[in-house]
Amino acid sequence: MITPADPKQAPSTMAPLRDPVFRMLWMAWLAANVTMWMNDVASAWVMTTLTDSVFMVAMVQAASTLPVFVLGLPSGALADIVDRRRYFAVTQLWVAATALVLSALAFADGLSAPLLLALTFANGIGMAMRWPVFAAIVPEVVPRHDLSAALALNGIAMNMSRIVGPVVAGMLLASVGSQYVFLLNALLSIIAFVIILRWRSEPKVSALPGERFFGAMRVGLQHVVQSPRMRVVLLRIFGFFLQSSALLALLPLIARKLEGGATTFTALLAAMGAGAILTALFLPRLRRGISRDEFVAWGTGVHAVAALLVVLAPNIWLAMPASALAGMAWIATANSLTLAAQLALPNWVRARGMSIYQMALMGGSAVGAALWGYVASLTTVSVSIAIAAALGPLLLALTRHLSVGGGPDADHTPVPPAGRAPEPIIEIAPNEGPVMVTIEYLIDPSAAAAFNAVMQKTRRARLRQGALSWGLFRDTTLPGRYIEYFLDENWIEHQRRLERFTAADAGLREQRLAFHLGPDEPRVQRYVGEPMATQHVAPSVPPAPI
Repeated sequence: MITPADPKQAPSTMAPLRDPVFRMLWMAWLAANVTMWMNDVASAWVMTTLTDSVFMVAMVQAASTLPVFVLGLPSGALADIVDRRRYFAVTQLWVAATALVLSALAFADGLSAPLLLALTFANGIGMAMRWPVFAAIVPEVVPRHDLSAALALNGIAMNMSRIVGPVVAGMLLASVGSQYVFLLNALLSIIAFVIILRWRSEPKVSALPGERFFGAMRVGLQHVVQSPRMRVVLLRIFGFFLQSSALLALLPLIARKLEGGATTFTALLAAMGAGAILTALFLPRLRRGISRDEFVAWGTGVHAVAALLVVLAPNIWLAMPASALAGMAWIATANSLTLAAQLALPNWVRARGMSIYQMALMGGSAVGAALWGYVASLTTVSVSIAIAAALGPLLLALTRHLSVGGGPDADHTPVPPAGRAPEPIIEIAPNEGPVMVTIEYLIDPSAAAAFNAVMQKTRRARLRQGALSWGLFRDTTLPGRYIEYFLDENWIEHQRRLERFTAADAGLREQRLAFHLGPDEPRVQRYVGEPMATQHVAPSVPPAPI
């Protein structure tokens, strides 16, 4: 049972780990992220041995994150319409197979710069597949009041992997070579696969057939487009990762500038991860009295300053504390935006919504990595990071009127809709459609402006639920009489709307009914599209001249 959080008591960051299901999934997530960081570190370092091109080194991060941008929505759609446990497990097999190929080529000394980029892209496909499904699973197993702590723990897992992955990869790179890094990746991915299979998820209960793949993608994208909160979150996360990707993409070159090798690169990454972990442990307490918008603003500014300190540091002893500060700012900003996205999405579309969120995040990273690598190739690494550091706060200042935390979060708890739609007396095939619904309202004409404002919210809600179109008309002969209509794709999608009804939708319905003046509830009519027979029309013949 989801219970509201007590604003006077901040939950412990470790509280979700008391749940054995979350603990098991968190361990699998930790293992998955360790493999990601080990692969990225090894690939970035191997690239510096294969080419002297600054652009190609920066493109390693772009190749790792670009698949998430390209495949995020299809992955999220699959995670919402198939068994999430099996899908999560398959992603680990994909990563294991890619790691085995990389290891074999490294053993055979068969890696080239283009081939390494291609296989880094393939590994990124695994990340694109697994992130949305894990993001959708967490709110299923964690109560709402522990969600912030669970997301902080996920951030700890990511940043522990940022320490463990680079440290282990650096030790192997310095001692036995990159081939053993990739081989260990394959082993860890298989271990994560076994852990995931031990979880017994509860199957979805629905009398309706599953959504179709392309229809699920359309509805997911439409839901996010019609959500004001999600639109702001996407803008914020893209802008922040566009800024912050400069430091991460160019970190191998900063390590070389400090006259260090793989050990220096590893140390800087580890410091960044340590700063993030330390901050994540105290995030629930830090949130008291500080809004999400303030977290984002401070995080963006602090990360910009920290990035400048890292690139200007004359030695590693000054660069490491600055890297830790960058990690602190990164986790504070990313966690705030992730929490805002999770609370803005109902469970039925969560994987699709979080996949679009991930697309914005990784899109910012991929574009930033390529952009700042190109700028660095034209100027210097220091100039490139300085421009990126200035861009983030500038974008935030230009959009300061937009909020990711303004107003209360919507309650997406599923509730049965009021009343019951009458059973049709005609035979309707499941895929027959479109279905048009009309609702008749009688309101006080003097309340038209307020009614219109509520109907604007209704329009966004109907479209978020998957409606193809929506409209509101007023009667020309009877002031105060309005007809609302919306179209569903087919009869199944119309019925699916009832399963998507939430407490927030029920509250909006009450707002509409408050305007209705009739003795009964607004009249609802449902119509199914009638297929029109194609008739052969004879070509017209011009009349004969008289």
